[in-house]
Amino acid sequence: MVLMTTSGLLGTSVYAGVAIMQLALLAVAWKLGQREAWLFCLGGIAVLALLSWVALLRRRHAITGTPTSRIATAAQGYVELQGQGLPLDINPLHSPLTGVPCLWYRYQVEQKKNNDEWELLEQAESHTCFVLNDGSGQCLVDPEGAEILTHHRKRWNDGDCRYVEWTLRPQDKVYVLGNFVTQHASQGLDASADVKALLAEWKRDQAALLRRFDLDHDGQIDQREWALVRRMAQHETEKRHRELRQQPDLHLVRHPPAGLFLISNHAPEKLARRFLWLAACQLTCFLLALGYVGWWWQRAA
Repeated sequence: MVLMTTSGLLGTSVYAGVAIMQLALLAVAWKLGQREAWLFCLGGIAVLALLSWVALLRRRHAITGTPTSRIATAAQGYVELQGQGLPLDINPLHSPLTGVPCLWYRYQVEQKKNNDEWELLEQAESHTCFVLNDGSGQCLVDPEGAEILTHHRKRWNDGDCRYVEWTLRPQDKVYVLGNFVTQHASQGLDASADVKALLAEWKRDQAALLRRFDLDHDGQIDQREWALVRRMAQHETEKRHRELRQQPDLHLVRHPPAGLFLISNHAPEKLARRFLWLAACQLTCFLLALGYVGWWWQRAA
């Protein structure tokens, strides 16, 4: 699930979708005008509002209840990080529609039909990792599956088509809530298995194996020569393992097994206030819907 932005912070998102569904139910009830239709639609509005209220409060609690960690000292597991967003390499990702350098993009293209409705023609988003640097260290951020809130949004029309693009830009101050894992370069090394794999690799190229180890040039590897082959494989495996142990650890933030995975270039305080405001709106909607259900019920009694 990806949370996009339109009017500054939230817009065409799962929450806007809930609001659209609620308005659609209200329109259906108004059009039909029957008591049963009103009761059914208002009940649906109330259920949607209650579920949204709970989800929004959980998101606010995740933001306000998770202390900010430093990458260099972050514990393994669910963390909150803030830092500068950087591309993974020298050549950053570019958005497909505008071509601007970015860390992440999402876009959609819609076409206006004869009935003045908009039909979705194309949409896509990137899943390329980017780097987060908080001064104490760096980590990779895998945006796949994240709710992404960004103030970089561009919308324009060209003929009967409408284009919308959201991006995270290099040098943005990025806020991340997710699962922090450290992968050691030497993690999972198995000397015996790696020696066997290297021997199997050498065996596949018999010509090269004979050139290196057929000391008596009789066209085959005898027991004495095979012992040399094994010693060389062990030596090369040990060398590779030493090099791997000297490499730095790789830190990565990705989708947690459970909980909110959020990436944003908004300050967390602003996000928490907006989630609280939206939760209050949904709670109000829930109470109003229940009130109208009660009023319709009494009216019919």
